[in-house]
Amino acid sequence: METNTAHIRAELSGKLTNVLDSRTLTSSHQRLAEILTKGMTVLDIGCGTGAITRGIAEAVGPNGHVVGVDSNPNLIEIARQTHAGTQGLTFETGDIYNLTYDEQFDIVTSARVLIWLSDPLNALKRMKSAAKIGGRILIADYNHEKISWEPQPPLSMLSFYSAYLKWRSDAGMDNAIADHLSDMFQKAGIAEITVTPQHELTKRTEPDFQARIGIWADTASSRGFQMERDEFITEIEYVTAEKEYREWIIQEAQSLKMYMLAVEGVRL
Repeated sequence: METNTAHIRAELSGKLTNVLDSRTLTSSHQRLAEILTKGMTVLDIGCGTGAITRGIAEAVGPNGHVVGVDSNPNLIEIARQTHAGTQGLTFETGDIYNLTYDEQFDIVTSARVLIWLSDPLNALKRMKSAAKIGGRILIADYNHEKISWEPQPPLSMLSFYSAYLKWRSDAGMDNAIADHLSDMFQKAGIAEITVTPQHELTKRTEPDFQARIGIWADTASSRGFQMERDEFITEIEYVTAEKEYREWIIQEAQSLKMYMLAVEGVRL
């Protein structure tokens, strides 16, 4: 069952909430975009402010139905206000471990969610229960241990990143979950498993390069105080990491690759 520690550490704050709004279905959940068809029913878990969820609703059209669920009531309220009027789209506050849906959806999906859980297998089983017989479960998530910067960022950021991974694993979170999803699907009794690489690569030549590679500066500013509270880092360490990383982005950074897989299967 979920530890309270993991739940508390997963809470979003600060500049990281801006990341949610910048995501789109086609850029941030590509495999899902490929398999959606008109009229589908879809459950999107960990929907945040609903940017991707709205894209799902637009893809399935007015004859489909999409439900976005998030445990953060503040994000759900933003989602409802921002996407009011989108046909077939509703948002609910809910807990992934206590989903009330049973055999209701053609697709049950989450992106960048299970990596924040201390009991992802239990969550996956609940997602499976929400899918119709013959329905599809699709998870997209990272392996944070396979991140790749070019060139290497400042030592202050590498040190922060190492502390960040320790802070997460200390709460029971799996930093390498992308590479463990396939086995997890098998344990959950999900069939016809397929894996699609969805690595997120951003290069200096791209127009949104600074915003995308800047996610780790935003993480330092948004997660740093939490990590300091939990005694994994000092204020000067995370402030320095953010400052030097932002300077590195402007002067040296060429690319960032975040390792991500989309794993899907069918409920028999």
